[in-house]
Amino acid sequence: MENFSLFEKEEKIECKPFIKWVGGKGQLLSQISKLYPIELGKTISKYAEIFIGGGAVLFDILSKYKLDEVYISDKNLELINTYKTIRDNVDILIKSLKEMEEKYVPMNNEDRKVYYYERRAEYNNLKINIEENNIRKAALFIFLNKTCFNGLYRVNKKGEYNVPMGAYKNPKICDEENLKNVSLALKNVKIIYADYRESKDFIDNKTFVYIDPPYRPLNPTSSFTSYTENDFSDKEQIELAEYIDVLNKKGAKIVISNSDPKNTNENDNFFDDLYKNYNINRVKANRMLNSKANSRGEINELLITNYK
Repeated sequence: MENFSLFEKEEKIECKPFIKWVGGKGQLLSQISKLYPIELGKTISKYAEIFIGGGAVLFDILSKYKLDEVYISDKNLELINTYKTIRDNVDILIKSLKEMEEKYVPMNNEDRKVYYYERRAEYNNLKINIEENNIRKAALFIFLNKTCFNGLYRVNKKGEYNVPMGAYKNPKICDEENLKNVSLALKNVKIIYADYRESKDFIDNKTFVYIDPPYRPLNPTSSFTSYTENDFSDKEQIELAEYIDVLNKKGAKIVISNSDPKNTNENDNFFDDLYKNYNINRVKANRMLNSKANSRGEINELLITNYK
């Protein structure tokens, strides 16, 4: 009997990330996509991404392949709330974003500042006092992402979002067409607020897994961004590698991305040793080596696979 996928469509839905995200994979996407397993969409009928972030790889895969099951997760509750809101309540979300865009864009800089910091305070109030899913909180999450400095998501130790206003002349706060397409693409996706280990029961030998954890800092000044209140140190990188070994034994096809310590110390074999049983690809990316913009340049990043 022919197997009809949940994602069977007359035409593919083109969609792209709805937020900017530090370390987003837009510029590496062409190189990551070359590593997709050839069986994807055939015998590999499931996809999992366990540090979802901006979702560049997810949306590329949802735009190209018909899959039976898709699982995404993250430990950033606000990010997961926003994904769920787009999937389940996109029309209300769009209405709220349009209202903010129509108010904010025509304002002068001083009025924008007042409006931005009022919205940031409203967001932090919802973030701290409302644990469950909330459409207004998702709208504010997107508004702040589109109008803040450099699209950063950073919180202090209290969990308060603390990024200042950016200097965009005409920010696109509500990309209605893309949000509707993303909503359709996410229709049957399992969206989970959880530690990455919770994915263990979902992942099997029919699953392609993309793993993009918080990168290991190349130097002390590059660790200025905290996505959640929890840090991701070398200890966490080692624990993640141990979990990847578990998934490898299950027969899943896996791609992992991370920074290359050899950019700043050619004798630093941290990932070469940690993933010595895997295939380590070094690929070029334009990143900032530190917080000074003039230090931006082409550096290596790692794409690690458990298959050729």
